[in-house]
Amino acid sequence: MSQEFWQTFQEIQSSGQPFVMATLVETQGSTPQDMGAKMLVNETGLLAGTVGGGKVEHAAIETAQKMIRENQTNQIVTWNLQKDIGMTCGGIVRIFFEQMQASNWHIAIFGAGHVANALIPGLLRLNCSISCIDARSVWLDKITESPRLKKIELENPADYLRQLSKNSYVLLMSQGHSTDFPVLLEALRSNNFPYLGVIGSKSKRATLIRELRAAGISPERSEEFYCPIGLPIGNSSPEEISISVMAQLLEVRDRLPASSSTER
Repeated sequence: MSQEFWQTFQEIQSSGQPFVMATLVETQGSTPQDMGAKMLVNETGLLAGTVGGGKVEHAAIETAQKMIRENQTNQIVTWNLQKDIGMTCGGIVRIFFEQMQASNWHIAIFGAGHVANALIPGLLRLNCSISCIDARSVWLDKITESPRLKKIELENPADYLRQLSKNSYVLLMSQGHSTDFPVLLEALRSNNFPYLGVIGSKSKRATLIRELRAAGISPERSEEFYCPIGLPIGNSSPEEISISVMAQLLEVRDRLPASSSTER
């Protein structure tokens, strides 16, 4: 590979951003690239190199980006270029997709207010990836930038739950009860997240449980979330709340089996 390719590899590796290196490990018949060809892909698309151009490269980029979004493990795919890809040449390619710098611990934070702004910089010091979802761009813009942080501006934040893996840790700390409750309701209906927490007091918890039951959630299921969130330490400032929440997230993560807490 060219010096430019490996320079790009080193740059993205230094950034800490997840990416995929795709390598053409086997070819049969007529193919657009020789065995050993490589390319680098991140969430935005192709960074360097090629495994063939055209339709096969498009399919490879889509495969790599899906791996990044879903934090999938390394994989080898075999494509018949005519039958699987729709190319006129009838060769066969095998491509090895290697996930680089993936974080197996994903935390989804619904709300970009004061506590989220205090919590996220601390979490970014850990080996995790974070999504922060809010309808307010002005608050999302205040949060520190990082390759391991996605900022998602969404008018209906509950819609983002469909994109989360079953092993995501979910925190609700939005503008208040009216914005937290729809996300909590959908989260309890759709998945068994290893951690589901809502910022607030014991009285807020009681209100949430009452409304969840009225919405058809079973009595047992309606209590399967943390509220208040965080360990019982510190005061009520955003900075000390964030420390108590980080401690609780680590506590929950470390007492779960590895397969439950880190696979995505």
